[in-house]
Amino acid sequence: MGTGFDFKAVDFFKKKEKILGGEAEGQAPVSAKHSLWPMTQVSSEEIAVYSAAEKLSGRGFNIQKFRRKEQGGPTVALSFLCILRVKDSLRSLDLLPVLTLTFEYSMDEFILENIRGVRMRVSNYGGIVMELHVPDRDGVFSDVVLGCNAAKDYGEESPYLGALVGRYGNRIAQGRFSLDGRRYELARNNGENHLHGGIRAFDKVIWNAEPISGKGYTGLRLNYLSPDGEEGYPGNLDVVVTYKLTDQNEWIIEYKATTDQPTVVNLTQHSYFNLSGHAAGQNLEHKVVINADSYTPVDSNLIPNGLFAKVEGTPFDFRESVKIADRIDDSHEQLKRVRGYDHNFVLNKEAPHSLDLAATLYEPHSGRTLDVLTTEPGLQFYTGNFLDGSIVGKEGARYRFRNGFCLETQHFPNSPNQPNFPTTRLNPGQVYRSTTIYRFGVR
Repeated sequence: MGTGFDFKAVDFFKKKEKILGGEAEGQAPVSAKHSLWPMTQVSSEEIAVYSAAEKLSGRGFNIQKFRRKEQGGPTVALSFLCILRVKDSLRSLDLLPVLTLTFEYSMDEFILENIRGVRMRVSNYGGIVMELHVPDRDGVFSDVVLGCNAAKDYGEESPYLGALVGRYGNRIAQGRFSLDGRRYELARNNGENHLHGGIRAFDKVIWNAEPISGKGYTGLRLNYLSPDGEEGYPGNLDVVVTYKLTDQNEWIIEYKATTDQPTVVNLTQHSYFNLSGHAAGQNLEHKVVINADSYTPVDSNLIPNGLFAKVEGTPFDFRESVKIADRIDDSHEQLKRVRGYDHNFVLNKEAPHSLDLAATLYEPHSGRTLDVLTTEPGLQFYTGNFLDGSIVGKEGARYRFRNGFCLETQHFPNSPNQPNFPTTRLNPGQVYRSTTIYRFGVR
């Protein structure tokens, strides 16, 4: 491979307990944010360096193209865990930047278009939906999702614009949970909490992407293998997400995942919508219906307190159409905590896992409508309260306070630590499946 070292693939997963579990003498467990991935580099001094090669391969990188830094070539500095053999035991050193590598990868974009002219632009980076053009009541098309001009512009601080979210959408309190008596420590990227899968989660990886088509739709199949230990989660999780754009102006999202160890899974899509157009400004004129009799209140850290609160008589009652502006600045304590809506609604379901209408949005000036159907038990309604104008989007638009809203279909936040919430546990032999439909129309 031209690196000057002997790269050898190893059965990492047989060794992970000794390396990550702290079984070796004098070795402490590795922090979750420093996930290790299965490729080893061995020199004559018996130094084993576990690199990110296989992880990068899973994200679309070609590990056969690794080479030394060349003059003028792009580089990335990777951290490695050095393991030295000392007195017949392994001693873990701190993470050190020991080698600078270059790599070749493919950050691709795909256009999906139906017979009615509705068009989506999708990147395999994070599964991001970068554009979504739909007509108004006069047949004039506008792009109704917030986003950036190019995939490379979605930086580390992007608020999940248009992205796939996982392994766990929403928050997990204190970045930890337990399964079968074993506690797992996750990356903490939201104060003391874990948010949307961690520091480098599904929104920041390159997915393998395959265009697909069928009767009445065109689509994209996205696949990512999340290795055991990534961001602290147990098990190798094989995820397939399929986007379909139908001739009925539906964006269908089908999620599927399997694991080789017990784990938790909660996948969602984090597009910010504005049915007036992505650069139209505040979303307050939209009218909202949410099919939910209750919601899950949050504490000061935005973690559900485990209770189910009735929406009746509160600003959270969207069972009949309500304009966002009418109640968003109410003095209700729950709204004051997040400067608007950022809450999980407990959806009324015909049956567990049934595909039901969860919400309807209507923008009266354009006439555009958005119906949300899902098999999930919850819906996070977020009104863009933390957008601050720092993001320069498409056509130079700056996305400011409440310029977009999210309708994230999901299991409930912090479910792994709340036994009365629907379970997010996935066992070997089980298949995680979830479907969400965003259906666009006009009035």
